[in-house]
Amino acid sequence: MAERILIVEDEINIATPVKTYLEKAGFDVDHALTGADALRLMEATPPNLIVLDLNLPDIDGLEVCRRIRASSQVPIIMVTARDDDIDKIVGLEVGADDYLTKPFNVRELVARVKAILRRAPTTAQPIGGVLTHGGVSIDRGRHEVMLNGAVVQLAPKEFDLLWTLLEERGNVLTRDQLLERVWGYTFAGDTRTVDVHVRQLRRKLGDDCPVVTVWGVGYKVGDDAAPA
Repeated sequence: MAERILIVEDEINIATPVKTYLEKAGFDVDHALTGADALRLMEATPPNLIVLDLNLPDIDGLEVCRRIRASSQVPIIMVTARDDDIDKIVGLEVGADDYLTKPFNVRELVARVKAILRRAPTTAQPIGGVLTHGGVSIDRGRHEVMLNGAVVQLAPKEFDLLWTLLEERGNVLTRDQLLERVWGYTFAGDTRTVDVHVRQLRRKLGDDCPVVTVWGVGYKVGDDAAPA
């Protein structure tokens, strides 16, 4: 059964080629013109991934993303019309997995969709294991993070990023390596995606966050006694 993609885009001249290319790539595709339509389709036929425009005629993309994240961890690629770091950062902070700026290459979008879906967790192949660092414990089987005994809610890519860095404890990983390991990109991506997700981990885990910046190189997790 083909994976289902939901495109949320009010500009037909953009939505049409995106839909065509995704269908040629083997996906089933639904299209919503408004945020309200997207939320209805989300309930009726839950997608495997959402391509979400930031600027919609009714509910803006950020609010749509927030509402979806209240009940679902479906991967979201946010699309913004402006090359504005604030839009991108806020989009990632409210739960988007990645973003693209208009105008974009449709083939690149399809490549990102495929990469993210390859990395999406599946119930058919559960992966167990528990890693700890100080007061932080991450359980991959339960997909749960604990901070000093309390559950911390992480977005899917925040969870994967934390697991990857803890698994490579002591080793420095570049942003490009993290894009490949966490997002599945085998092509050049925007490394600011990694930086924003690290910032979110630090906000949610506070002084217990184990992620250390290695300036000019990337990120690592150090010894238990040396959080960021």
